[in-house]
Amino acid sequence: MAADERADAPHGAAGAAAADRVLPSAGVREGCEQRLAEVSLTKGRLTEADLEPFKELAAAAAADGTALRTLVGDCLDSVSRNWGDLPGTDQAQDREALEQVVSALVWAVGDMTVALTEGYETAHRAAIRGEEAARREFVDDLLEGRTDLGRLAERAERFGLRLLGPHVVTVARAPDGFGAGDAATRYIEEALTARFSAHDVLITTKDGLLVCVAPGATAEVSPFLAAKVRDAVGDKHRIAISRPRLGPSGIVRSYQEALSALDLAATLGLSAQVVSASDVLVFQVLGRDRAAITDLVATVLGGLAGARGGPQTLLDTLSAYFASGCLNTTTARLLGLSVRAVSYRLRRIRELTGHDPTDPEQRYVLQTAALGARLLGWPSTPLQPAD
Repeated sequence: MAADERADAPHGAAGAAAADRVLPSAGVREGCEQRLAEVSLTKGRLTEADLEPFKELAAAAAADGTALRTLVGDCLDSVSRNWGDLPGTDQAQDREALEQVVSALVWAVGDMTVALTEGYETAHRAAIRGEEAARREFVDDLLEGRTDLGRLAERAERFGLRLLGPHVVTVARAPDGFGAGDAATRYIEEALTARFSAHDVLITTKDGLLVCVAPGATAEVSPFLAAKVRDAVGDKHRIAISRPRLGPSGIVRSYQEALSALDLAATLGLSAQVVSASDVLVFQVLGRDRAAITDLVATVLGGLAGARGGPQTLLDTLSAYFASGCLNTTTARLLGLSVRAVSYRLRRIRELTGHDPTDPEQRYVLQTAALGARLLGWPSTPLQPAD
């Protein structure tokens, strides 16, 4: 067996079993010789039935690890070695008859080469689809925690991930979404695998999101990922980073935490493109006691309902005021208003709520209530009083 036909020749019992079957490349040589001999006599084209064995041999070669160039090379080698011995070439009576034989042989060589290529590529695509399906199943099991953890750890090695130690999950969302194999996903995945070890990161997509699982000790993965996401999709994206947790079950929790942080940042309208789950813990705490936050919003901000045009304009002013660091000039710039208009609105808020946003002692209550209003979707969604 030639060195370029198999990178790793079988040994021992496996080698003996392999010796009992015809290697794909050997079958190609035999098939070419047989078909060329037939065509040189009949001068006809090969049929689909004639070419089917070549497709099957090529598919077996793809599964066996034999290179396509080896198969095509064997086919052409058979042509060159046996051309002068083909019966049709010896029996041609004149130049015209010889040209007919040669033309038929050229067509046959082309058809056999195409059949080998088609069979090889079909098997290769099927193998890729199978690998993608297995990887998708692994990713779903990993992120949803729906399989045996021991078995999951074994499968993880196959897909370039070690589950020992703490891991951080980073989730990215973009307007057009991320899909497996699309240009943005490929760019980000290639950049990360080139920068970090194949056993350090797992890049995948799920439900239109880009998901990265990385060791907690490799702190530079998330910032690097954020930079590559920005390069791939521009500024219209948001990234959430979980806290590190141990083991496969920790990855499930970290993934859920990153998703929650991503949704919470969107609900709150946070301006930061990169959100750490630890930075939004206070908002998650607020959201857990819905009755308490509803009561707070109704008590502190309920008076804004008496504003002309409703409470939304004054709520937006409060949000901009707190986002600006409680600076009137910056708030005015954010809202496209004059400083005088901002001062008027802040005064109206004090009159309607009884809380002064310019007073440091009262500011926290107003800011917490304003965040609670975002969590509840108020005033678009009416407040539901607790039972």
